[in-house]
Amino acid sequence: MRLAYGPAEERFRAELGAWLDAHAPPAELLASPKRSSADLPEWARAWQRALFDAGWLVPGWPPELGGRNAGPVEQMIYFEELSRRGLPRSLNPQGLGIVAPSLRDYGTPEQQERFLLPTLRAEIAWCIGMSEPGAGSDLASLRTSARLEGDHFVVNGQKVWTSGAHHADWCLCFVRTDPTAPKHRGISALIIDMRSPGVEARPFPELSDPDFCDFNEVFLTDVRVPADRLLGPLHGGWPITRGSLAHERAMLWIEYAASLDRAVQGLLAIAAEPDGRGGRLGDDPRFRDRVASFAIDAQALRCLGYQGFAKFTAGKAAPEHSLLKLFGSEAVQQATAFGTEALGPAGLDLDRPGPRLWREGCWAIQYLRSFGGTIPGGTSEIQRNIIAERVIGLPR
Repeated sequence: MRLAYGPAEERFRAELGAWLDAHAPPAELLASPKRSSADLPEWARAWQRALFDAGWLVPGWPPELGGRNAGPVEQMIYFEELSRRGLPRSLNPQGLGIVAPSLRDYGTPEQQERFLLPTLRAEIAWCIGMSEPGAGSDLASLRTSARLEGDHFVVNGQKVWTSGAHHADWCLCFVRTDPTAPKHRGISALIIDMRSPGVEARPFPELSDPDFCDFNEVFLTDVRVPADRLLGPLHGGWPITRGSLAHERAMLWIEYAASLDRAVQGLLAIAAEPDGRGGRLGDDPRFRDRVASFAIDAQALRCLGYQGFAKFTAGKAAPEHSLLKLFGSEAVQQATAFGTEALGPAGLDLDRPGPRLWREGCWAIQYLRSFGGTIPGGTSEIQRNIIAERVIGLPR
């Protein structure tokens, strides 16, 4: 077994690293990006355009779409480097990572011409209308309706946990267009202008950071949507939802592995802290055992990811992806919980920085934020059902 990249792949990594060294945004901008305003910051738009112009935005795509026709292994190296450096490709990840691939896969030539390049170049921002108050993990139970009247759909309903809706120009919204069909077969995808009459986005801040606002609830009341804004076939939106979630999960394990690495480094940094009994935290063999266990988890996560990636590139089914989502998100959560508990009251000190996982914050804040990783793209409970039924073969 050779767990190393070849010379060509390392040259690709070196070229990418040199470009990132020269062009990455300053650390102070990345440390705690505020998203409470009604628009994305200009530095974030400029950063995404710079990536596009240099062919580093979506490296597996052709140059005219912000890429360089990179192969699968090079794409994995690309995501590894961004994760290791804590660099986002975009502050509108749903637009870049979900909407753009969906437009490329399902959009008409007219839709691609109007929306695809502006999305890639950060000229427009998107949100995704999936979850509803009664349809979260069971997305097929969504009830937001769209009724076709002449050359328009009329949309009514509510979405929630809609990231970035307060600064989105457009929404890729999943709606029920055939209430009589089985629940997976009566769903369609519509492109909705967020400035349309009847659209109201209400942002709500995180409890862990009142200055940071990403989630929204979105109310849709008699919203008229031109029929040519239908993405994909009428009543055929379910495959698009599955493709969207696949785009979201594709390289997510790399981010989990990088976050777990940073959490381990944070635990090593607090090993010299007093344990309250006259010694250091690192003197306790139980502390050392847990830190070693998390380091092993990070390596196992990476190896499992490589295994799934190898199957995927060979055109084989890769059940590892469900395992990686569950294992990675929960390992990060356990590591941040352990760091908080090990420090005792100091772990709750808001002025004491913990490991920088997604944003700055003390250990307790990082632990609270870790719950977000166990929810998007399929909750841990849903992942366990998928693994039980599709991987192990247990009955429903």
